[in-house]
Amino acid sequence: MILKDRVAIVTGAGSGIGRAGAEIMAREGAIVCIVDRDAAGAAETTERIVSTGGRAEKLVLDVTDDIALEAAITDVLSRHGRIDILHNHAGAQVAGDLEQVAVEGFDRSWNLNVRSHFMAARLVMPAMKSQGKGVILNTSSSSGVLYDREMIAYTTTKHAVIAMTKQMAGDYARSGIRVNALCPGWVDTPFNAPFIVQMGGRGAIEAYVRDKVPMGRWADVSEIAEPILFLVSDRSSYMTGQILVVDGGETVV
Repeated sequence: MILKDRVAIVTGAGSGIGRAGAEIMAREGAIVCIVDRDAAGAAETTERIVSTGGRAEKLVLDVTDDIALEAAITDVLSRHGRIDILHNHAGAQVAGDLEQVAVEGFDRSWNLNVRSHFMAARLVMPAMKSQGKGVILNTSSSSGVLYDREMIAYTTTKHAVIAMTKQMAGDYARSGIRVNALCPGWVDTPFNAPFIVQMGGRGAIEAYVRDKVPMGRWADVSEIAEPILFLVSDRSSYMTGQILVVDGGETVV
């Protein structure tokens, strides 16, 4: 088990990619703290892990609530004495171009996709520094390196995550802390609902993926879980400040 007894916090772990990442970490021996504002989703992920012999605990909170986030991280530290992995995955798509997007939607996107990552990293950093080791993985998106039609809030925040990741990595490399970003492409989860609506329905998005992605298909969440494991484990021990794009080849065309 390559993550034996490591303590991991995964935000947005109640479904989709976050759940898949949490499950593969637990399979490899980590104690995984499942963070999600959806109590049912957090409970389901936790139960799925525990039922297969893994170790997991749920933390139901909104990661944009600084007080709740700090309390949860303090609680994890008080019970486990360390935090080895933070995967900042919680995020949202907010559709619309410059004129269409609601200002409140842009602000919500920024607070969830960028600021909550910043705050969680800030809160775990003292513990990781005192340990002399730690891993932070921020979820960006292929939209962080590409133009994404009429998705200004989403693309702005995902580009920002990449810049923030590189800055964190440079600032804390000598403290033994690695910080990288994951950029998934088209992954078949409910997360895509806003873009599917914008595109005109499931049929339209299927055609779009077949046309724009060289591999001609969506990814399954399991195909994103393996890169997550690579980035949070010692398999990537000499890798920091990097952006791993997992997109079926979309960014090469």
